[in-house]
Amino acid sequence: MKTSNPIRNALVIALVGALSFSLAGCGRGGDAAQLKDKDGKSDVANAVAVEVAPVARARIAASYNGTATLSADHEAQVAAKISGVLKKLYVEEGMTVKEGQLLAELDDASARAQLAQAEAQMHKADAGFSYAEQSIAKQLISKREYDQTKFDMQNLRAAYQSAALQLQYTRILAPVGGVIAERSVKLGNLIQINQNLFRIVGMDPLQAVLNVPERQLGILKAGQKVALEADALPGHKFAGAIQRIAPVVDAASGTFRVTCEFRDASGTLKPGMFGRVEIVYDQHADALTIPRSALIEEDGETAVFVVDKAQPKPLAADAAKANAVADIKKPDAKADPAKADAAKPVVLGLVAHRKLIKIGYSDGDKVEIRSGIDEGTQVITVGRNAVRDGTAVQVLNDDKGKEDKAKALAETTAGAKA
Repeated sequence: MKTSNPIRNALVIALVGALSFSLAGCGRGGDAAQLKDKDGKSDVANAVAVEVAPVARARIAASYNGTATLSADHEAQVAAKISGVLKKLYVEEGMTVKEGQLLAELDDASARAQLAQAEAQMHKADAGFSYAEQSIAKQLISKREYDQTKFDMQNLRAAYQSAALQLQYTRILAPVGGVIAERSVKLGNLIQINQNLFRIVGMDPLQAVLNVPERQLGILKAGQKVALEADALPGHKFAGAIQRIAPVVDAASGTFRVTCEFRDASGTLKPGMFGRVEIVYDQHADALTIPRSALIEEDGETAVFVVDKAQPKPLAADAAKANAVADIKKPDAKADPAKADAAKPVVLGLVAHRKLIKIGYSDGDKVEIRSGIDEGTQVITVGRNAVRDGTAVQVLNDDKGKEDKAKALAETTAGAKA
């Protein structure tokens, strides 16, 4: 006759008790929205409140967005080429000028006198050279004397041209067209050679230079359309195009330069404005999209939580009773009311399910869905961090979902009373 081991018996009793407690907990503490309380009503107190959005078809574009400061396509510092007193001013800051337009004049009295002197000396040299040509033909002078007369004539002609150029420099002309951004002198000032007088800035076209990551090098092309929105002009977009793309990548930053050009005949855009540039390089007119807030990215995977109706389950006090009820096809309520009540299906609420997806283009707050979910599927946008796969949820922004849930609760209550 074998004697029982007291220690082994105690362990067996403890394990049986723990198993019974665990099974009872599974019957009571699963998903609160999937059980009935003691009054026969659905318990939805533990359902997580969420907001959803449907998977819908919409136009989506693939684009690169960057920031840049507008700069003029051309800019010039107008400097004096001779010294003199500023006698006349014809332009002021803010005025638009054309290339070659007269901006100011210096006192030209000295320049005119020098020109007259140079002209007289040139004419004298011309007359001497004319006589030398006649003399050399008659062999009255030597070849050396003829050459010397010729070189003197050429030198004095050059002096005349220089004097004429000095007189021309008394008239300050615009080297490029644009707007007078700065006037640095006043009427009557004594101007020195190379002193800055004006700064002219071209207003049309304007340029924005972007430093784009090298992964976009094969996507962006010269001539592609771009759009600019300046911080100083909210709500206004200006169209432009990529003018040129740098052929090399900066090894230090891993970027390349993309120069965009904008033409604004109205003059609304100004050099120096800070703006945001969008380059759209592809479009899908009928793509499946969801809000970006629905995305879950973890462990190298992209997923969303979708909202589905929960599957009906038999109401069971514990796991053993649930298995027994599953075999009952037509329960006899009079014979065993408890077992019949356990066999009745319960109309459930909503649950969250995690779905892996593949995404495409992103455009603002929209993301393209390539695979994983279908059109019309409801995805969780608010509250997704509080749910797990199979969690009971309550949709706050879906009126139809509220009506279906109310109907389900009514059916559940009616079934419990029956």
